[in-house]
Amino acid sequence: MGLGVARELALAGREVIVLEAEASIGNHTSSRNSEVIHAGLYYPKGSLKARLCIAGKHKLYAYCAERGIPHQRIGKIVVASDEAEVEAVRSYAAKAEANGVSDLRWLPAAELHELEPQVRCVAGFLSPSTGIVDSHALMLALQGDAENHGAALAFLSPILSGAIHDDGIVLSVGGAEPMTLCASAVVNCAGLFAQNVARSIRGLAPESVPPQYFAKAHYYTLSGRSPFRRLVYPVATHAFLGVHVTLDLGGQARFGPDVCWVDGVDYGFDHTREPLFYEAIRRYYPGLQDGALQPAYTGVRPKISGPHQPAADFLIQGPREHGVPGLVNLYGIESPGLTAAMAIGEHVRDLLSQGR
Repeated sequence: MGLGVARELALAGREVIVLEAEASIGNHTSSRNSEVIHAGLYYPKGSLKARLCIAGKHKLYAYCAERGIPHQRIGKIVVASDEAEVEAVRSYAAKAEANGVSDLRWLPAAELHELEPQVRCVAGFLSPSTGIVDSHALMLALQGDAENHGAALAFLSPILSGAIHDDGIVLSVGGAEPMTLCASAVVNCAGLFAQNVARSIRGLAPESVPPQYFAKAHYYTLSGRSPFRRLVYPVATHAFLGVHVTLDLGGQARFGPDVCWVDGVDYGFDHTREPLFYEAIRRYYPGLQDGALQPAYTGVRPKISGPHQPAADFLIQGPREHGVPGLVNLYGIESPGLTAAMAIGEHVRDLLSQGR
């Protein structure tokens, strides 16, 4: 997401420096996800998630085609495993249509079975514009565009603190070669650590910084050949975001995510989750064999709403919200942040160009 912003600002002719705390790009949320190009199905009408996901989806498909970034418009089915879930699946379709997603096809169980013979369900719909992308190749392309238009990336350069002055925002940068720089504009794209960066900026009202929560997700891969040809999403529950099926570009199936609320950024794999995965997956894929799941990786979502709270929208604050000229803070950029990355970049560009 930060690279999408950097690219957009560099293309707009701004002098851009990307301060990256890690030794390389995409060490956190951008690379520890499902690599799905989302269609825009689940988000409330008019929300930033809905608007930026749908705009970003179109931009992302065009960009991947133009730049040769590996991707597939593979499609997905969203299914009800029993009659009690049909209403929830219909609500997903209604939200999608309200958001302008007009290509969904509601299908009876027989047609869904023709599409995915291994999936047990009673009803559902096909989303043909859902896809998958090589997230690392995408990030490299965004980085290349930004650098080709004059942006500079400084790795191992964490923000230690900041201060608001009349002539700009002064940042204290750590690392092997600490420095201080003054910027006319600062975009806080720190993801999991965005609140930490914001709280370190003297002069920014503390009440403008939202709560900070971390939701850990586990992913398992399926050993052997995938029985699926497209993505499969069941109805989401509180502890499991549907434990959906995704495919990577090599055709391997993987399952996830679940939701584990944690106190900080921790990528350790909790193997005690495995029985819960088998139980959740077998609701729609009863053919899952014992021992077929292999631990893959974990990710952590940067949340601004906590357990038992409604899912929050993206929070992108410009000067109009917090009163600091030239500062944009991005909070809670979880899914569909990868899909929305290019649209987020344009949104931030517009906020800065409008001075609000």
